[in-house]
Formats: sequence, C-alpha cells, structure tokens
Amino acid sequence: RPIEVLSKGYKRRVGLAQAIMHDPPVLILDEPTDGLDPNQKHQVRSLIQEMASEKAIIISTHILEEVEAVCTRAVIIGSGTLLADGTSDDLLSRLPNHNAVCIVASTDNVESLHNVLRSVNGVQEIDQQSSNIDGYIRLRCYAANGADILGAVSTAILSSGISIRELYQDRGNLDSVFRQITEAEGA
Repeated sequence: RPIEVLSKGYKRRVGLAQAIMHDPPVLILDEPTDGLDPNQKHQVRSLIQEMASEKAIIISTHILEEVEAVCTRAVIIGSGTLLADGTSDDLLSRLPNHNAVCIVASTDNVESLHNVLRSVNGVQEIDQQSSNIDGYIRLRCYAANGADILGAVSTAILSSGISIRELYQDRGNLDSVFRQITEAEGA
C-alpha cells in the first residue's frame, strides 16, 4: 500500500525502517514511538537499545518516559538555550521530592509512626499527604539532598512492629524536572 494511506503508527515504523536501512553510524530520531501502541513502543525501544551499542543515536522527544526508557543521557533545551545535561538520575536528583518514601498506614498508628520516622537517621521532613481515607493515612518522608532513605525507613518500621499497608519510594519523573527547569528559566 502507498505510505500516505497507512496509519500514523505504520508511517512511523516505515520511516524508522527507511532511516536504518543503510546502517548509518549516527541516527537522529524525532519522536520515534509517537503514534505506536504499547507493544510497538516496546519493540522500537528494544531496537533502539540494541542499535545503541554500535551507533550514536539522538532522540528528540517531548515524551519523557521515552528518555528514561532508552537514553543514557538527556539534554533539556528551552528557547534555544541548553538548560540541563545529564543522566536521567542526575536530572531526577534535582527534584525536592526525589527519593521521598511514601507510607500508607492505619490512622490508629499515626502518632507511633511519626515517632519512629523522626528517629530514622536521614529523615529531614515528614509530610502528611492525606488523612483518614477509609481508615488509612498517607505520609511522605523527605531526606536531605534526595538521599536514599528507603532501607532505613523500612527497617525502622519493621523493627517497631507497626503494621503498614504500603511503602514505596518516589523517585519523581522527568516531566516534573522539565517543568521545574523550564519554568525557572522562563523558557
């Protein structure tokens, strides 16, 4: 069939095939998974990762989950100016909530849980996110400079015998980093 009658996803895949057919040493891709279904996205991302060992691949995208999925380095540009450059982890570490530990526990345990969390080395701040949702409360613990406190918090809660419903680490996301950086720069 002629390319112009194909769906957006098929056009995207044909374009990628055209770009790699001659095995170029440098590949520049603009929104390589835009318009693809989840299975197709996975296939394209796997192909990009496979090719990355042999070629330089530059991806231009506003889909920041793409960056985390396939890129070893990210650059944020706003108004024609380089605003940030680093790995996804480098960029995520700029967020104030990077590596925050989130806990959902029974409202019956709130005071005891606060006391335990205050005693954990590295916990700088405890924020009550919500209260009494079906008898549970959500707390968020922050560490200085986004340090990883998940292990220490988990160990302290287990040692205390306090029962919790959820415990997870919030690394943040690149969308938040992008907004923070570009809004600060007025880009």
